[in-house]
Amino acid sequence: MTLQLASVVIMTALVVNVSGILFIVETLLRRDEGAGRIWALGFLAAMLTTLAYTVWAQGVGGWWAIAVGNAAFVAGTGCMWLGCRRFNGRRMTWSSWLVAVGVVGAGATVVIQGPDGGDWAGAVWMFVALLLFAGAGATECVRGALLESRTAWVLAIVLGLQSLYYVSRTTAFLAAGPDSALFESAFGTVPTSFLTIVLTIVAVVVTSVLRATRAPMRGHLRPGMLVSAQGGILSRDLFDAALVGLCERAAARSELVGVIAVRVDDLDQISTAFGSEVALAVTQTWRTGVRRHAPSNALVGEDGATGLVVGVLVDTDLDARRQAGAIYRGLFDDLGKVGGGVIPVVGVGVALSDVTGHDAHALLRVAREAASRAAASVESSVLVGQAD
Repeated sequence: MTLQLASVVIMTALVVNVSGILFIVETLLRRDEGAGRIWALGFLAAMLTTLAYTVWAQGVGGWWAIAVGNAAFVAGTGCMWLGCRRFNGRRMTWSSWLVAVGVVGAGATVVIQGPDGGDWAGAVWMFVALLLFAGAGATECVRGALLESRTAWVLAIVLGLQSLYYVSRTTAFLAAGPDSALFESAFGTVPTSFLTIVLTIVAVVVTSVLRATRAPMRGHLRPGMLVSAQGGILSRDLFDAALVGLCERAAARSELVGVIAVRVDDLDQISTAFGSEVALAVTQTWRTGVRRHAPSNALVGEDGATGLVVGVLVDTDLDARRQAGAIYRGLFDDLGKVGGGVIPVVGVGVALSDVTGHDAHALLRVAREAASRAAASVESSVLVGQAD
């Protein structure tokens, strides 16, 4: 059976657009969350890509449709990488500029060649940008907070496969040319469209699951209940905003800000082995314990399904370590009284503004990474993180 190019492009557009619409609608139903918004932009760019290429396949748009499609394709993959960086709390400035350069370059190379560039105008620039951004996204999925989620490993595989595919596609394009039998059979528009369909479906499922751990459904709590209903624990968005304000005020007065991340592992295993009631008791004790043992003037906020973060002004580095130690010891005592002595793995990480600067996102990232290392360490359950 021979598939027509226009039919394959339309089929790809249908899958990508349905997946993108579902993700964007879900984004609107959830409270604002940085990574989810950026991934939504990526799916929006993917939808624009399919629209442009559909116009090109119908023989209507010409070179300008290729320019729009190439630029949007690079933007979609670049946004996947940026969303992963945002999820891990990393700096976005230089990476955003890099993606912007890739997008502009992908479109400009087609415009410069104009109508004489043919169907593959600007292909090399686009291929190289895609393999770089997809590879960077796969790398980001095995770092920081994403490394803690097995779901993110699937996204790493998806982006890694995309990067490897475009390494091979670029090689075949340069070595054999776009009109060769090798390129047409293995790396032409039709096989690439099928790969795009599979990767899009997997990506939308994985990013939806990852985003769900950070952004609860809008309306789950009324705005006035965001603090009281959670026992004094702020939602992620409220905590982020409050920590940014605290850092700005502290920077103006040269005060030291500490962020303490508390991570609890093994809740799923506890639920499987001892039942959901024991796991629920452990979870409730852990959440109330962090708030109880944190300083009375500290900010306490959500940090995913298995984490809480504490933001506080401290006098010295030693004071921050002391407060983190007090939280850990208090939690250990509290958890020992529930669930028949079932105690999960607890890791506590500390980040200090004299190391990272008064950057709220950097403080959160360093504290999370230190907590993850502490949870996996047999030597210490409280670790102080260092800046990259």
